[in-house]
Amino acid sequence: MTRRFVAVTVALTATVAFLVGLVVAGSMTPAPAISAPEVRPTPTRAASAPTLSPSAVSFADIAERLNPAVVNIDATSRGEGRPRRRFNAPQPESDPFERQQTPPDRDGPRRGAGTGFIIDAEGYILTNHHVIDGAERIMVRLTDGRNLRAERIGSDPDTDIALIKVESSRALPYAPLGDSDTLRVGEWVIAIGNPLAYEHTVTVGVVSFIGRKLFDTSLDRYIQTDAAINFGNSGGPLINAGGEVIGINAAISSRAANIGFAVPINQASAILPQLRERGRVSRGYIGVMLRDVDPDLQKSLGLRSSDGALVQDITPGSPGARAGIRTYDLIVAVDGKPIDSNDALIGLIAARQPGSTATLQILRDGRAMNVPVKLAERPLRDRRPVSNAPPPLPSSQRGLMLGLSVRDIDEESAARFRLPDGTRGVIISRVEPMSPAFDAAVERGHVLLEINRQPVRSIEDFRRLTAGARAGDVFTLYVYRPELDQRTLQTLKLE
Repeated sequence: MTRRFVAVTVALTATVAFLVGLVVAGSMTPAPAISAPEVRPTPTRAASAPTLSPSAVSFADIAERLNPAVVNIDATSRGEGRPRRRFNAPQPESDPFERQQTPPDRDGPRRGAGTGFIIDAEGYILTNHHVIDGAERIMVRLTDGRNLRAERIGSDPDTDIALIKVESSRALPYAPLGDSDTLRVGEWVIAIGNPLAYEHTVTVGVVSFIGRKLFDTSLDRYIQTDAAINFGNSGGPLINAGGEVIGINAAISSRAANIGFAVPINQASAILPQLRERGRVSRGYIGVMLRDVDPDLQKSLGLRSSDGALVQDITPGSPGARAGIRTYDLIVAVDGKPIDSNDALIGLIAARQPGSTATLQILRDGRAMNVPVKLAERPLRDRRPVSNAPPPLPSSQRGLMLGLSVRDIDEESAARFRLPDGTRGVIISRVEPMSPAFDAAVERGHVLLEINRQPVRSIEDFRRLTAGARAGDVFTLYVYRPELDQRTLQTLKLE
């Protein structure tokens, strides 16, 4: 063996030993093949919670596809001064859109701008009732620059939905309607409209709440969103990530930015046949005021179940009054279909035609009974203005545990609050801050009629019925609200 061969052998052996040592020590690792993807641990995720980020949705594609179906609406009338407000109820957190007028002359012509969207190839357009209310001429401007005269087909003030129609010699683009019942809080949505006359503005946000009640607790099912909505967006579409219309933009908060509300598209779809055929909407009507049964109310009234709709008040002369429905009746089914809430009952009755008969299954003092009711037509929402809050009244008796001060009804207070003749009860003159009554939204100026189904005719009755109050007790107050001419049940839980 030559010296040269020995040297080469030793050098090769040393090199191999060095390389093996590096691999064992971890200082050198084989590089993965270029075609082999890097494998990383997959985090555990609930199957029912898929992710959807803005990058996963092409808002640009959706806007490009649906923008041509969105139209600008110009509604003009000859005069009558300022536009009428659509709602009469107090508005603690939100107002409906106001139409912008030009000029602001009370006796001059009114001109309002809004938005709408085409829903079929025939030229039917959905918008808000308040956009076209009182208009004598409705003009629609399309994205191709054409201005078309629109015909009013019908409108429904109670849900703020209107249907108009244009005739076109060319094919019209239209927006597909989705299913708002499948909408979930947190989903991405797009609003398209003409805010402040900036036509075809696109904004993006998420669904913040579903089923918000703002003006009418019986019919309102507003979708709340943080997608920017401003004056002029009225009647425009709220669109889901699939490019379907799931709402009609209708209202904004007057106290905060980026809090908007839209009418669910399913609510509009349900009344479209009536708007097309009759120009108006007829709904079944019983004439009772309802509330859901919460655990406190169930406990205080001794109810066996929390399912159903509890009757708080009955309108005199209404179908419910003629059928003998009473306060505290718990309606649990209609024609055998179970009812789990007052919304479910209102939906079933409103969907029926006036003149038809519905059999209500009710629980009265624990006894089950059937009550047939011939439905009337639901009257339009009253638009009378609401009086301001009454001035403070002197306190004659204070329910310390409840946080209420009351006084007897005399001629002066009956006239001040315009109480109906024969009203018997005590007037709530003060509500203590941070008290159970305050937490239950009991207000000064209301009339306390009953406590736990026991009549309150005087201060002495009030004192007797609250004398044994202890922490943990639940009281159900039957209260008359003069400003709304309604009776309601309100529960107070003593801490």
